[in-house]
Amino acid sequence: MLEKLPDVIGHALSGVRAGLDNIVFNTLGMREGMASIALTSVAFADHAPLPARCTADAPDGEGVSPPLQWTGVPAGAASLVLIVEDADSPTPNPLVHAIVVGLPVDGASLAEAAMPSEGNDGGGLHVGRNSALQAAWLPPDPPPGHGVHRYAFQLFALGQVPVFSEAPGRDELVDTLKTHAVASGLIIGTYERPDGSIKIQEGATASGALVAG
Repeated sequence: MLEKLPDVIGHALSGVRAGLDNIVFNTLGMREGMASIALTSVAFADHAPLPARCTADAPDGEGVSPPLQWTGVPAGAASLVLIVEDADSPTPNPLVHAIVVGLPVDGASLAEAAMPSEGNDGGGLHVGRNSALQAAWLPPDPPPGHGVHRYAFQLFALGQVPVFSEAPGRDELVDTLKTHAVASGLIIGTYERPDGSIKIQEGATASGALVAG
């Protein structure tokens, strides 16, 4: 994980981005002919900024997962899974901010703070590992000066209920989607930390910031 990057490093890495082409939604090679799920949020519009309360810059220091709603899950779907990735992380692959599996098809939403995060136990979901190797929501925390980051919230319907490990990671999720995905939906929220907007935690100095992407 990247951490304590000063503004000058954010600028230097401005052209280094994982890319939207590499998020799960765009790499499965199954979107053609797949049913479409309409994924939305009352907290942000597609390609619009995420609220600060859902990021690492939350006023109370404890960023929570945003609310999500969806329609269009096809008849015959057996379960839903969600993965959230940062398409603009300065890493070879998009940074994973959350994985949730085993969502029921008769549900149509996730409430705000439904995923566990720092200071929040969440809503009892089956949560996978993010890129920090935690079974939790990883609040957006991009490098200062790196520009706008796009966070891809990707929902998939599966044709059956697969057996996942206790805290599945991205590779396990992708392997399952290749076999069982029957529909998909996508909404993108953005977040940017401008120059000088550095998150200072206890013991940190003004010359650095904790960066998760």
